[in-house]
Amino acid sequence: MADIIKLLPDHVANQIAAGEVVQRPASVVKELLENAIDAGATLIKLIVKDGGKALIQVVDNGLGMSETDARLSFERHATSKISNAQDLFNLQTKGFRGEALASIAAIAHVDMLTRTEQLEVGSHLKIEGSKIISQEVVATPKGTSIAVKNLFFNIPARRNFLKSNLVELRHITDEFHRVALVHPNIEFHFYNNGSEIFNLPVANHRQRISHVFGSRMKERLVPVEEETEVVRISGFIIKPEFAKKSRGEQFFFANNRFIKSPYLHHAVVSAFEGLIKSDQYPGYFLYLDVDPSSIDINIHPTKTEVKFDDEHTLYAILRSTVKHSLGQFNVAPVLDFEHDPNLDTPYAYKEKGAVLPKVTVDAAFNPFQESRKSSGGQSGYQKQNVKGWENLYEGLTSEQTDNFSSLTVEAEMEVQGTFYSDDELEAQAGTTFQLRRKFVVSTIKSGMLVVHQNRAHERILFEKFLEEITVREGVSQQLLFPLELSFSPQELSLLKEVRESLNNVGFAFENLDQETVKVTGVPILVSESGIGTVLDRIIADYREGYQEAAMSQAEMLAKTLSRNLAVKTGEVLDQESQLALVNDLFGCKEPALSPFQKLTYTIISEGDIDKKFS
Repeated sequence: MADIIKLLPDHVANQIAAGEVVQRPASVVKELLENAIDAGATLIKLIVKDGGKALIQVVDNGLGMSETDARLSFERHATSKISNAQDLFNLQTKGFRGEALASIAAIAHVDMLTRTEQLEVGSHLKIEGSKIISQEVVATPKGTSIAVKNLFFNIPARRNFLKSNLVELRHITDEFHRVALVHPNIEFHFYNNGSEIFNLPVANHRQRISHVFGSRMKERLVPVEEETEVVRISGFIIKPEFAKKSRGEQFFFANNRFIKSPYLHHAVVSAFEGLIKSDQYPGYFLYLDVDPSSIDINIHPTKTEVKFDDEHTLYAILRSTVKHSLGQFNVAPVLDFEHDPNLDTPYAYKEKGAVLPKVTVDAAFNPFQESRKSSGGQSGYQKQNVKGWENLYEGLTSEQTDNFSSLTVEAEMEVQGTFYSDDELEAQAGTTFQLRRKFVVSTIKSGMLVVHQNRAHERILFEKFLEEITVREGVSQQLLFPLELSFSPQELSLLKEVRESLNNVGFAFENLDQETVKVTGVPILVSESGIGTVLDRIIADYREGYQEAAMSQAEMLAKTLSRNLAVKTGEVLDQESQLALVNDLFGCKEPALSPFQKLTYTIISEGDIDKKFS
């Protein structure tokens, strides 16, 4: 039998390795930034074009490379970090396998300029698809500049799997955050399509976090500090009142390397138990320092998943440390059974003496006397005519106090058609009722209609907002006093992307280029107190990648608004609102399903009811 096992050519092996190392442009950014840090750089610039598809360039002022090292750096498994297998258990650097540059060069056009401090001239290397095109002597500053162009130019199938430029830029920004947050001693600059996104000076950890996520973050941080024989924990947690309904600022770093650990995340969440709602996520920036021999960072190609020797002990220490910080800084409530708050003296009255109250009584006062003159000669008390006081409460019922005004016909979209015919509308108008504040039940010719009030209203609002965004006829309710909200630079960039759609719905903004944004107008259905929550939800949904599911910006925005503004389960609807809900639902283009593909109503036929009694 002929031999069937063959050695793969180097260029094929490099492309296969690239599939593990380079998943998207953000993977290239991660590898190049980590190489710059390992080179001892104190200033790093990241330049990106078209979401990293056209250009990713990292410029640093690190050690640089000699002519020989520059050539060897693009060979597979060529590294300066380890010399034998034992070194894998004492790693202090980011990259160590020597696969990154070789894998990147296999699927892109690479330009590298590098020079060491000892040499007067540097090297200029050009590589296309693992093939070295040229290597020349050139005058260049100390350090290294690597430009990666036309990613996946020789693998069209991989390039087709990349998302839009905005989505890829968000992934690049996430990787930039992960590197910048753990190295506050390095100055970072981030440019996208010629405009500067981040300018991060050298700072401490607290300042670096506020530079990345906005100045408002500084007031929300609670310091965490603990040192044991197993681990040293430092960093910050975000106060419970700022917990979000989406995964936001959650960062674990082990030995100055970003990691993902659901197990340790659960330890932090359990420490917040009782302080946040079950559907909310706490924010944290936690730095773990452990013995390098007790952690394995080589179990995954991206090196974000790691394995600790003693995870159970680490879990217990982390949970108790976070709990201690919440209590130490008076974030968590403390029960004092011996303390009587009635005995507390208000702060403003601590230095004041007691003042006896002066009470004067008019002994000649007679409430039944129709009129009299006061001692000053002016007209005093006079009994008012209270005849007909019962009329003040005419037409007022207990149901009207729970009236949900947002479901009235005037506030809703114009009904295109009603579920009932004109002849039977009047007869059927009184037959709807609310079941357990969750369903609206009505009788129809074939039996009984049961409508899920939350899902039905989501469908109504979704089509309403979608029409307003596309037709641009949204009605805006101007605020008497503009509301000021603070956002991080990344949140501002996301708001700018959807600004036009938000304007079409009814939102109006001022100063969208600054950290503090003024909201001057909102859609009619948005209350002033809920503006911040709605905008946070829009930013979170957009960040989590609704667009990755081939969803347009208009659909994403309409879904988010409908989910936040729809009537919730548990809210009471009056008779008119119930009828309006049913009619508006069947005036929709797709009444059977909510925007999230869930049933909005069901019909129980008269035959099904008869079978129950057979």
